[in-house]
Order: sequence, then structure tokens, then C-alpha cells
Amino acid sequence: MSSGEGDFLRLDKWLVFARFCKTRSVAGALVESGRLRIAGSVVSKPHYKLRVGEVLTFPQGDYVRVIKVLSLPSRRGPANEAQACYEDLHPTADQVPLPRGRKAKAGEREPGSGRPTKRDRREIERFKGG
Repeated sequence: MSSGEGDFLRLDKWLVFARFCKTRSVAGALVESGRLRIAGSVVSKPHYKLRVGEVLTFPQGDYVRVIKVLSLPSRRGPANEAQACYEDLHPTADQVPLPRGRKAKAGEREPGSGRPTKRDRREIERFKGG
């Protein structure tokens, strides 16, 4: 790092050290997806220099996390150490889960989407006179 070693930490490393992501590659993918914001601005570079006091907003599971950075850890330590590195501005206990689309069961599809079924094919052939 630079001469002011404690001034910043790479964003992907901080996400791993604070235990929001399991690995740096997962953290990098989250940042590169464009779904993470710092102070309202989209950040798409995992090497962004994160500083104390910045506010991160990103989806995690069924919730949107709003996190204020309190410290820059030097390692991925135990969970209680990681939780001391940030302040959760909107705890998930107070949130309503994000709405998710209805998942189709295996073999089920929306009418008119995808390939026709065998039944559809036979009806098309009958319609065409074949």
C-alpha cells in the first residue's frame, strides 16, 4: 500500500473482512455487477479505495443492506470483530423482504413462452391441415 497505509482498503477486501462475502472473487463479482453504491453513486471497480465514514448500499439475499464503514480491519477475523467494523443503518429485522418473481415448477412454463409442447405441435399441425 501507500505510505498512509491505514487510510483506505480495497472495497472487495473490506467486504470479505467484514464478512458480507465469503471470498474476494464473490465480492469482486458483486461490485462489478453494478448493484453496489457508495454515497449513492454506483461503484463497479473492486479496487475502489474505501475509507472510514463511507456508506455502502447493496442487495444481500432478500434485503437491501445500508452499511456505514466504522473501521478498516487488517484481517478476516471472527464475526464479532467483523461486526465492529460497520454500523447497519437499516437492520434487516426492520425491513420487508424484496419481492421475488414466482418460480415455475419443473416442467411448467408461461403460456406462449419457450418451445411448444407436443400437444401444442399437434394442434398446430391440425390447424394447418397436416
